[in-house]
Amino acid sequence: MNHLLLYCRPGFEKECAAEARELCEQNGIYGYCKLEENSGYALFVSHQPDGARLAVEQLDFDQLIFARQWVVCEALIKDIDTDDRIGSLTGTVEQLPVCCELVVEPADTTEGREMQRFCNSFGSAFSQSLRKKGLLDKRAPNRLHIFALSGSEFYVGYAPVDNSAPWPMGIMRLKFPNQAPSRSTLKLEEAWHWFIPQSQWHQYISSGKRAVDLGAAPGGWTWQLVNQNMFVTAIDNGPMAESLMESGQVKHLTEDAFTYEPQKRFDWMVCDIVDKPARVIILMTSWLVNGWCRETIFNLKLPMKQRYPEVRSCLNYLQEELDKVGLKASVAAKHLYHDREEITVHVRLLDYHG
Repeated sequence: MNHLLLYCRPGFEKECAAEARELCEQNGIYGYCKLEENSGYALFVSHQPDGARLAVEQLDFDQLIFARQWVVCEALIKDIDTDDRIGSLTGTVEQLPVCCELVVEPADTTEGREMQRFCNSFGSAFSQSLRKKGLLDKRAPNRLHIFALSGSEFYVGYAPVDNSAPWPMGIMRLKFPNQAPSRSTLKLEEAWHWFIPQSQWHQYISSGKRAVDLGAAPGGWTWQLVNQNMFVTAIDNGPMAESLMESGQVKHLTEDAFTYEPQKRFDWMVCDIVDKPARVIILMTSWLVNGWCRETIFNLKLPMKQRYPEVRSCLNYLQEELDKVGLKASVAAKHLYHDREEITVHVRLLDYHG
């Protein structure tokens, strides 16, 4: 199994592939990448016959920023009998580890979305057939994936349940809350789901915490904080939604987020400012180094070119500055579904005394 299939946002195939190759090579797994721009996926092909399997065993999926999902598989299966897809693919499935369930997925592209109905119906029929043959076992540690490029072209493979994205296509589907002032609210909600297990929300995202939102207007991220019964200081020269101000939980300061210095420490700082990533990461780092917040989620807007090197540069700077002052922190980053030309970063100080 030497192909590692990586789902991503269309247009980010190069970043997805470069990151996967870099992490694999750091673990002694060497190979090359194959991709087609705007296809919504990339492939890392290992020179070792079991390189993809080794990758998902040795790497932590959460380390990958640009990949939405990964699947251990072989080369593309082409020109199968469209009158008997189940029979044509069963032999391939029999060569894989027994899996707990089957997911048939298209790429997140216009063409792929047109195949969603086919994927749903084919997945249902194939699942029934595999269960009858004893090829699906709910107790198995892996999930069976079929990535459909067309009705006759498929990648067939598996992903470890406990080391992959749990959602079909690696996409968390969220409903936009009508009360929120802007659609950007979904970015913070998705980030919380991605970075913080639901079982820990009562500890880290709970009533009564103090939060600050840098660049808050009109209040999409502030709305999420208020919805968790936090008390929020919103920093922005622009106006906030009246509904948020009427909540009694928001204090609006018309100041520049880059020059504002808090008089008290906050449990949370969030930031979705549109500015150069190098400038934003300096601001975020200063908040952490000065101990002005215990935990933060922020976005880094990416340049048109050299996006992955810029991401690595920003994250390296953050880690180096934390190391200089002896601060231990958990740092994670992800190109979330509701992100576009940006990534979301989560940092939690581990030895914070606020």
